[in-house]
Amino acid sequence: MDKISELPDALLVKILSFVPTKVAVSTSILSKRWDFVWMLLPRLEFSDRYSSLAKSERLQCFLDRNLPLHRAMVIESFCLKLGKHSVGSSSNLWVQVATSRHLRELEICVHSWENKYILSSSVYTCKSLLILKLSGDILMDVPRMACLPSLKSLQLYDMRRVDDKSFQRLLSSCPVLEDLLVSTPYYDYRRDFTIIVPSLKRLSLYIPSECHLNGYVIDTPSLKDFKVICDHIDEVYIGDAHEILDLNSIFVSVTSVKRLEICSKVLYGNDFTLNQLKHLKLCVCREYSSDFLVQFLKDSPKLRELDLFMMDGHEYDRIHMDFWNQLSIVPECLISSLQIFNWSQYFGSPEERDIAVYILQYARRLETAKILDDSCDVPNLEMLKELTLSTRASTTCQLEFIED
Repeated sequence: MDKISELPDALLVKILSFVPTKVAVSTSILSKRWDFVWMLLPRLEFSDRYSSLAKSERLQCFLDRNLPLHRAMVIESFCLKLGKHSVGSSSNLWVQVATSRHLRELEICVHSWENKYILSSSVYTCKSLLILKLSGDILMDVPRMACLPSLKSLQLYDMRRVDDKSFQRLLSSCPVLEDLLVSTPYYDYRRDFTIIVPSLKRLSLYIPSECHLNGYVIDTPSLKDFKVICDHIDEVYIGDAHEILDLNSIFVSVTSVKRLEICSKVLYGNDFTLNQLKHLKLCVCREYSSDFLVQFLKDSPKLRELDLFMMDGHEYDRIHMDFWNQLSIVPECLISSLQIFNWSQYFGSPEERDIAVYILQYARRLETAKILDDSCDVPNLEMLKELTLSTRASTTCQLEFIED
């Protein structure tokens, strides 16, 4: 027997944990010593997303025969990536086996337009589950007795839901939920959008162009981190009026947020004070993004860090920072709190220069300012020199230029 085979099971399992599950399973052919070592693995991942029918059938037979015999007392993580050939009763049996082993993290990804996957009811009553990630063609039929007392992170990517009530039952079954990510399917039409989670601390919303919302309610009094992305769009339709998405009602519920990442394609109304906002990341791809920036500066008296950037996939608008109007009254955050200012993909237009100069001129507590320029769009350093020579309210501010 080779020396590695003489190692104790715990050490062999540790070694196998560094390789994909498929590779770990293949070690069972080495010798009798290795027959069942992989069955002690606490983290499992199986996929047949792009497999042929024959390969999918082989995987199903293997899991039907071996997964119920898995020897790990606790399954830390169980990941299933299913294609059109593997959606069925067997896949739910695998999930049931995992949830019966004090499962901590579950991820299910389904790509099957022909056959819809209905999530196993055992998931909704798994008391040990901490993290749940669902994506693709999954139908949620949340039972009334759903109870996920330990769940802290929930991620829903491009999922089909039965109805809003089912979604609400899911959220209501998670009394300690802290992280929620919802990526709305582009084909999800005319539905309500309601998130009421008192314990929620971090919320990420991804809203595609074709999504039509009948209405939306967000009630998250403990929220600290809020991220909103509208992907490749100028408008999101709400109700019959076809209005541009307006965050007025949303911000009423999230005024305690400390970190906010948002695209300027999302409208933000007046008369809000974000007293707890410390870090703002603003995507400036939309025309008249400067108006959006002005509003946030006025409404965030405790802002410490400001990042102007471009979200992945968002196209640069040549006039996105036009019509900058200098404020007659300096925002409170510039006077008393702003310490860090970062601007990536700085193109050096006169309007951008005016905004950067204004912040440098009035931010009294500014410690660092980093400007990341696009060298192909800034043919010379004249505009950067103007920033260097501009008046700074903070004598300790370090201004740094970085070429992309």
